[in-house]
Amino acid sequence: MSSTHFGFKTVEEIEKAKHVRGVFDSVASKYDVMNDLMSLGLHRVWKAYTVKVANLKEGGQVLDIASGTGDLALAFAKKVGASGRVVHTDINEAMLSTGRDRLLNCGVVLPTLVCDAEKLPFADGQFDVVSVAFGLRNMTHKALALQEMCRVLKPGGKLLVLEFSKVAKPLEKIYDWYSFKVLPPLGKLVAGDDSSYRYLAESIRMHPGQQELKTLMKNSGFGHVDFHNLSAGVVALHVGIKC
Repeated sequence: MSSTHFGFKTVEEIEKAKHVRGVFDSVASKYDVMNDLMSLGLHRVWKAYTVKVANLKEGGQVLDIASGTGDLALAFAKKVGASGRVVHTDINEAMLSTGRDRLLNCGVVLPTLVCDAEKLPFADGQFDVVSVAFGLRNMTHKALALQEMCRVLKPGGKLLVLEFSKVAKPLEKIYDWYSFKVLPPLGKLVAGDDSSYRYLAESIRMHPGQQELKTLMKNSGFGHVDFHNLSAGVVALHVGIKC
């Protein structure tokens, strides 16, 4: 049986999804509050930039993977209008339910379903844009998930991967201090859970850096890939075009 990483721990591949599910089941109700606190509100700027790069038009077809509480799905829905479609998906039912309720509270009804990014239940070539924000690093088989995202895109379609990445070297020490000394206690105080936020810090360190992810996306079928460093590389937006 193959093993993989869950933060800094080594676990059996078959067990990783269960561990990740436990993390998000635990933090779902406080997810948005913690995002604002952890990033000092910057996650809203990163997501707004992602929506701008998506460059969606009226009638566009969008698949939002690991959509969680639905920030991007809501923003995309405003861009594609009534003639378009945004599919709101997540592998975690608690996160998806929280997001669905939030969307309904905003007066927005979107197709919502629990699905695994490594086995997308969609036919080939359906979407103009596929997005995944802060979800790829939690996936067991990233290459397989990226191949699936490529498969369901139309030719010329765009994949947007917004994810924590490798921060600029001069900031590494202070970023490590913040990640391991501030985030877990903050998680304990606000969400009653320090271990999930320790996992967050660890999972960021185990995720491929900017160049490595660019190569992985190219090897997964994308003809052109570029990335945009945001906040000195704390986050990067990778953009892949299906040629």
